Amino acid sequence: MAKLNEEALKYEAPTTKNIADLKEVSVELELEDKSGKASDGKEFKYKVVIVDKEEYRVPGSVLGNLRAILEKKPDLKKFAVSKQGTGMNTKYTVIPLE
Repeated sequence: MAKLNEEALKYEAPTTKNIADLKEVSVELELEDKSGKASDGKEFKYKVVIVDKEEYRVPGSVLGNLRAILEKKPDLKKFAVSKQGTGMNTKYTVIPLE
């Protein structure tokens, strides 16, 4: 049995990473729907991809940008995402790779 202080020092709060944290992303990854609760108690929904057992959130703006690229380049296999800003001022740029 572990002591409380030992467990506290090892504890890491569960977090969802962001798709921009990945070096490259395959267009073939499966999207999953998730939900959470905001600080005001309201439920919200978001989408994630799972890479190496880690969840990466996929903002709607990334899906919209990817759609525009796929309309022009339907054979796209991989892309990257650049993220600028924080919070509600975050902007994402989808960069086609292959």
